[in-house]
Amino acid sequence: MATPERFEALSRGLAEGVRGRPGFAGLVLLGSASDEAAGRRDEWSDHDFFAITREGAGRMLRPDLSWLPDQDRLVLTAREGEIGFVAVYDDGHVFEFAFSDAAELDGALAEAATVAVDDDEGTVARLIDESRIRAAAGDAFDPANDMRLVLVKLLIGAGRARRGEVLNGSDFVRGWAVRLLVRVVRARLSARSTSARDTIDPMRRFEQDFPDWSAAIAAAIAQPVEEAACALFVMARSELEPGWTEFPTAAADAVAARLGWR
Repeated sequence: MATPERFEALSRGLAEGVRGRPGFAGLVLLGSASDEAAGRRDEWSDHDFFAITREGAGRMLRPDLSWLPDQDRLVLTAREGEIGFVAVYDDGHVFEFAFSDAAELDGALAEAATVAVDDDEGTVARLIDESRIRAAAGDAFDPANDMRLVLVKLLIGAGRARRGEVLNGSDFVRGWAVRLLVRVVRARLSARSTSARDTIDPMRRFEQDFPDWSAAIAAAIAQPVEEAACALFVMARSELEPGWTEFPTAAADAVAARLGWR
């Protein structure tokens, strides 16, 4: 657990590490690590950030993480793909970050963000401005299409579980179907979303905006895979279908018939 003082000290350490290394363009603190979202930090908040290198320098610099603060307290570093990294400290505090040049982050999305370090050309500020524009443009739902996909994921997941592929079926039901159902709920009941809503990940802080739905979904997926799928199916039909002309009723009937759900 990082105290507020340690959290801030780590932020300063990151900025100092980036400023002190040639080849770096800047640093962006994201989410609860940013100044604008500092109010939602708690004991489980980690540091999300972009460490931006000068153009073309990312591949050369990525093998070296010695710029991270408190090197003597690091217990783990690992890569997630080409530019993604994680680090864990001995108190359990987590860093999740992209370590790349701006061009490699083409398509990145950002919401709450603080540019802690930037170069003279404003490379990092420009990257964040573009990322925010993309995030705002992408913050849209197609609930009818998402509901159709929910039915597909439930059908496939239940079928995989019956075949004996329980882990794969679980991913379809507890992963894909739930994420899509959350999108449907947020779209259909948009007035209930508050400022806590994450415009990048609809799952974030869903419990704050929809405590009843989140409790019901959590109870559903605590069951074995097919029972979980059936519970989500019944929930969607009972809560979302009435009065919604775009609900895929015929498809839902077909799924129920195929799986023998009555």
